[in-house]
Amino acid sequence: MPYKLPLSSPIFDGNESLYMQQALSSGQLATNGEFISKFENKLSKKIKQHQAVALNSGTSSLHLGLVLLGVGPGDEVICQSFTFCASANPIVYLGGTPIFVDSEEDTWNISPELLEDAIMSRIALGKKPKAIVVVHLFGMPAKMKEIMEIAGRYTIPVLEDAAEAVGSTYKGHSCGTFGKVGVFSFNGNKIITSGGGGALISDEVSIIERAKYLSTQAREDLPYYQHLEIGYNYRMNNMAAAIGLAQLEKLDGLISKRRLINHRYRLLFEGFQGVSFQTETEESQSNYWLTTILIDKPQTGFSNDKLRIALFKNGIETRFLWKPLHLQPAYRSVPFYGGHIAEKMFLKGLCLPSSANMTFEDQKKVFGVFEKELSKIS
Repeated sequence: MPYKLPLSSPIFDGNESLYMQQALSSGQLATNGEFISKFENKLSKKIKQHQAVALNSGTSSLHLGLVLLGVGPGDEVICQSFTFCASANPIVYLGGTPIFVDSEEDTWNISPELLEDAIMSRIALGKKPKAIVVVHLFGMPAKMKEIMEIAGRYTIPVLEDAAEAVGSTYKGHSCGTFGKVGVFSFNGNKIITSGGGGALISDEVSIIERAKYLSTQAREDLPYYQHLEIGYNYRMNNMAAAIGLAQLEKLDGLISKRRLINHRYRLLFEGFQGVSFQTETEESQSNYWLTTILIDKPQTGFSNDKLRIALFKNGIETRFLWKPLHLQPAYRSVPFYGGHIAEKMFLKGLCLPSSANMTFEDQKKVFGVFEKELSKIS
């Protein structure tokens, strides 16, 4: 049964149908067609001074980004622990080992101090990291100034996982544009979607050209199929690009709506002890893809799970925050640097419904369940 209030649903009220019909009429449905280049050009203009390659998922974008950074068997790659598994899995695809680092409490993203500790520790062991994967969690920009200074000090390239942060900015610049490579996701529940899809961005022409080459099976420009090396079937198709282009045209408006939803949640929960929000720094502006809260059980009298279940019974979808990767059974033997920050946030956190078409009345329903749970305690 579908939720009355889903966590994050797409909105198709622009040129999606028109562009899809044009793509169908062209007969170009796969990885050739005008909408792929239109989508890439539009995205490049949005992020400024960077070029984009449209790919078929955020995960493939991460994988290809690591390939372009030269990650291979035996290499170590530092990765934020508080994130979805797709941030780290491609490291393992390539035969590398992720080195997980804890978060800091301001942005919930990788701690610069612990990042440097991890780098120095691995170097002391004779294992200088090949790359650093930084995540902008739930659309919230990481502390890129400090992170890039540390990465530069040790000459380690940064891959920005901006899968959740399309349209978020740090010091006025788009998330994804600080590292050597950045990636986006356009999955069905993201702030804009192409149904399924992603993108790799860089300001280095050689990286963009090689990404296009490798993402189309490394096919040589010949009248027959010839491959000098192994490539990947990672290109976005024309139908997905048609949807993505229409969504991209509405990005600024969708960000404004998500930020308004976050603002209204804050107003509703204002004054209640034990509920806190993921919050921007002075340098950052989040797209607030998802509004996320922490629930302090000793103050509220109930846990994040109890609230989740109560909301579920009322047809309202929520989701726990990401379970830190260093706590995942699949990664139990992987090195971890830090304490319990990410773990504590996972145990307290909840993602609230954040679809851009939510009304204030919808949000009051969410808050009403919270008030009802409070009333049971008092």
